Amino acid sequence: MTVRVRIAPSPTGNLHIGTARTAVFNWLFARHHGGTFIVRVEDTDLERSRPEYTENILTGLRWLGLNWDEGPFFQSQRLDLYRAAVEKLLEQKLAYRCYTTSEELEVLRETQKAKGEAPRYDNRHRNLTPEEEAAYQAAGRSFVIRFKIADDREIVWNDLVRGSMSWQGGDLGGDMVIARASEDGIGQPLYNFVVVVDDIDMQITHVIRGEDHIANTAKQILLYEALGAKIPDFAHTPLILNMEGRKLSKRDGVTSISEFQQMGFTAEGLVNYMTLLGWSPPDSTQEIFTLETAAKEFTFERVNKAGAKFDWAKLDWLNSQYLHNMPTDKLTDLLIPYWQAAGYQFDKGRERPWLEELVTLISQSLTRLVDAVAMSQLFFTETVEFSEEASQQLKQEGSSVVLQAILTALENQPQLSEAIAQDIIKQVVKEQKVKKGLAMRSLRAALTGDVHGPDLIQSWLLLNQINLDNLRLTKAITLSGGD
Repeated sequence: MTVRVRIAPSPTGNLHIGTARTAVFNWLFARHHGGTFIVRVEDTDLERSRPEYTENILTGLRWLGLNWDEGPFFQSQRLDLYRAAVEKLLEQKLAYRCYTTSEELEVLRETQKAKGEAPRYDNRHRNLTPEEEAAYQAAGRSFVIRFKIADDREIVWNDLVRGSMSWQGGDLGGDMVIARASEDGIGQPLYNFVVVVDDIDMQITHVIRGEDHIANTAKQILLYEALGAKIPDFAHTPLILNMEGRKLSKRDGVTSISEFQQMGFTAEGLVNYMTLLGWSPPDSTQEIFTLETAAKEFTFERVNKAGAKFDWAKLDWLNSQYLHNMPTDKLTDLLIPYWQAAGYQFDKGRERPWLEELVTLISQSLTRLVDAVAMSQLFFTETVEFSEEASQQLKQEGSSVVLQAILTALENQPQLSEAIAQDIIKQVVKEQKVKKGLAMRSLRAALTGDVHGPDLIQSWLLLNQINLDNLRLTKAITLSGGD
């Protein structure tokens, strides 16, 4: 058997972290078995579906590296297939036209509520006679198509994550609406029905989705049977929870993949983290791996039943590992848009070597790509704001003398190198009879506006290349009380 799986997002919003994690599990399972990964866009909700959401979803999947083998297919372009399937069920007396009005359904719900009963349709139009149907039609009543569900039927399946599962037909809310009303006959088919028709047509072998679909699975198994199709295997994965154990939602902040991207997470770091949300590799000490590596190890035996808590600290750590080990040229390409968005001015072609030196300087301090904006600011502005600690450092006795000596030494150096910079500091320390710590701290404060930061000598060299070191030293001397 060739494994065929699908991810079927609805374009009523941007690509959600939960949908993306489901896509990851589908992709890993398909690649593990040498199977086919399909993208199907479930856009039958015509009122809420938007082309911009479709683009966001497909762009997000590509960005994560979840390239598909077939698709994308669009349900809105497959209506004839669904209507033919509805007609088949009607002909076989497995479905029927229901003329119950919305007012009658409301009365039914209120009556059930008053009795403390769970809401369910009472199947009142399941066995209408031809004469009764004709009367309803003559009265101008519209209809929906309902699929018959036997209350005494037990639906059983072996879930690849949860083991043996069962559901009683009587707990599914009565006969199920599979198509809306329409003036010209069968109207818009609904979710539970079109999903099954698509899965049959696309020969889906495994349905991998979140546990919130378990009730739908019971209904859909009945539809597979009614349409005479082979029932796929099901795997219901754990939901993604916040740290309080509730389902992750917009109230918890960022939930869409495009938002994670804007926050400075890499595709590799984010998809690595999503792989660990509910699945663990055989080697529990292994936390960093590519999609391809994870696919070799992925099985549902190692997918948890319990919800997966979203841990921002863990995501940050994973992302930092990718940034710290990323080739300089690739990291530079990723950081340039963030610098441009911050308004930093540079010629990315002519100044590329300098930009890569800057990336080398700050890369080991990055957690997210966006961190580079603040870390790099001092290299893109003529002057810097001095922190309180830096101001105090510059006011220390001997600080202005040291900085003036360094500035004087620079006048005799047409080009600064690491060795020359080290020699200047040694020379100034010796001639001015001060401790090296005072010279280094004062120089850092003058050049960067702070007493903490990346390697001082490398920072100095970068600032020297764009002629900002003399300017900074002059200003710092003035601040420290020197001439």
